[in-house]
Amino acid sequence: MATVQLRRYQVKSDELENFVKHWDLIIPLRQQYGFDVLFAFVDRSTNQFVWAVSHEGDSDEFDVAEKRLMDSPEAAAVRAEHQATDTSGRLPVELLDDMFIVKVDVMHQIW
Repeated sequence: MATVQLRRYQVKSDELENFVKHWDLIIPLRQQYGFDVLFAFVDRSTNQFVWAVSHEGDSDEFDVAEKRLMDSPEAAAVRAEHQATDTSGRLPVELLDDMFIVKVDVMHQIW
């Protein structure tokens, strides 16, 4: 059984490219901690970024794994790299949706 989390962000229009560049650092880090990024896309007409990430187990196990990831030295290094380019220390996004989907079977994966 896997849990999938679907996330949708509103990105500041002038920060979209920087956000995507920073987000590319997240994929290998998530994989290192047992997550699979199922898809990600940018809707430039609305400046929205949508992605889905999965982890084996239920939503509680997902949360535990995500906390372990976020508390890791590797995640701290990614945050520090971002802070070096942005004095606010925050990504230029607003989380619009954050939804869990439990007991998902991935039916088709091309990678």
